[in-house]
Amino acid sequence: MTNTPPTDSPIPNELRLATSLVLVNTGDGKGKTTAAIGTMVRALARGWKVACIQFLKSGDWKSGEETIGRQLGVDWDSIGDGFSWDSEDLERSAELALEAWELAAQRIAGGDHHLVILDEITYPMNWGWIETEAVVAVIRDRPEHVNVFITGRDAPLAIIDLADTVTSMTNLKHAYDSGIRAKKGIDF
Repeated sequence: MTNTPPTDSPIPNELRLATSLVLVNTGDGKGKTTAAIGTMVRALARGWKVACIQFLKSGDWKSGEETIGRQLGVDWDSIGDGFSWDSEDLERSAELALEAWELAAQRIAGGDHHLVILDEITYPMNWGWIETEAVVAVIRDRPEHVNVFITGRDAPLAIIDLADTVTSMTNLKHAYDSGIRAKKGIDF
C-alpha cells in the first residue's frame, strides 16, 4: 500500500474484446458465491439469460440468492443435499453432484445462456465425484458467447489454467470462527 495515488495507468497498452470469459472465485474466504451473484445481477441487467447450478446447496435451503434469482428469471437448480458432514449417504451425495454436472454440461453446451454459474463445483471435483477433465473439456468447447463462473475452495489447477480471471478470497476474520451462526440476509 502506498500513500500516494498512482500516476501511471495500470491498463495494458493493447486490449482486445473477448466473446466470453471463464471466471473463478476460490480460496478460504467468504464471498465466492456472493460475488458470482453480483455478476448474475449485472448479466441480467444487460438482458442476458442466466443459469445457476448449485452443487452442494440443497433446494430445501431457500437462500436469498435463489429467491431473487428465480424472481429475476434465472434458471436455478440447487441439486446438492447440503454439507458433506451432514450427509447421511455420501454415495447419494456423489450421485447428486454428478446429476448437477450433467445438467450444467447441458446448459453450457446448449448455448441458451450467456452466463452459467457453477456454484461450489470445486468440492465434488476435488472429491473425485466429478472428473475435472470433463469439466475442463465442456468449458473449453462451449459456444463462444457462453460465460462460465466457477466458485468453491481449492479450485483445481486445470480450472485455474483454463480461466481468464481467478480471484482467491482470503479469510482474515469471519464471524463464524468466533461462534456466530450464519445470518439470513448476509450469509444466505
